[in-house]
Amino acid sequence: MKKIIATLTALSALAVVTNADFTRIEMGVGAWQNKPTGTIKYTNGILTGTYTSNETKKTSAYAWMLIKHPMPVIPNLRLEYTSVEDKGTLSGTFKDFTAGSLTTGSYKLNQYDVIPYYNILDNTGWVTLDIGLDIKVLDVTFEANGVNVNTVPGISNYKDTALLPVPMGYARARVEIPSTDIGLESDIKYITYKGSTLSDFRVKIDYTFDISPVVQPAIELGYRKQSYVIETDDEKTKADLKFSGVYGGLMLRF
Repeated sequence: MKKIIATLTALSALAVVTNADFTRIEMGVGAWQNKPTGTIKYTNGILTGTYTSNETKKTSAYAWMLIKHPMPVIPNLRLEYTSVEDKGTLSGTFKDFTAGSLTTGSYKLNQYDVIPYYNILDNTGWVTLDIGLDIKVLDVTFEANGVNVNTVPGISNYKDTALLPVPMGYARARVEIPSTDIGLESDIKYITYKGSTLSDFRVKIDYTFDISPVVQPAIELGYRKQSYVIETDDEKTKADLKFSGVYGGLMLRF
């Protein structure tokens, strides 16, 4: 998290220096208290395995940066990071291991979003509307404790990782309330393809402290919900995972 904050700070300093190229930059960091729910199921003939969430609330860090420039042909850029994780119980037989009756497992999804976007409306009548493409990169880690790994005799632990880029549609709407420093904002990322649907929805309110013409601090408070309904091409693995809860953080506007 420290590296992420340092990177965003360096980019913001660069944006201030090169003000001729960038007309606006915003950045924020905070915490998202989310509740994971869902299952992962593996089926291969008569063999089945199931992961079930323990549905315990987690607190995840997040960071984001928005860069807007005056060149209309080149898209603007938004960068985001967040992470979600869960622990649960495993039972049955999976592709690479067999779980016992008291087996536990966990997974973690580090998410890196690269979003080139265009301004359809730019604070026109206090309304902003953005449309773009989100390349969401999922850095997935899955672990199972106390299982029988197919290629290793006896009881051991299992770990698997994957890096999955997912293209998603992106839309963002914002309304500035006249005569106040309050903004209302919502955005969505979404894709559906061959039985799989991924969505990431967020709505928030923020307040900007208009105390400096150069750097304006702000606070934000909102609600976020992610849904991952995934079916593999061979239809053997199906996941239905959801994360939802409130978030809050600090912002800087340049």
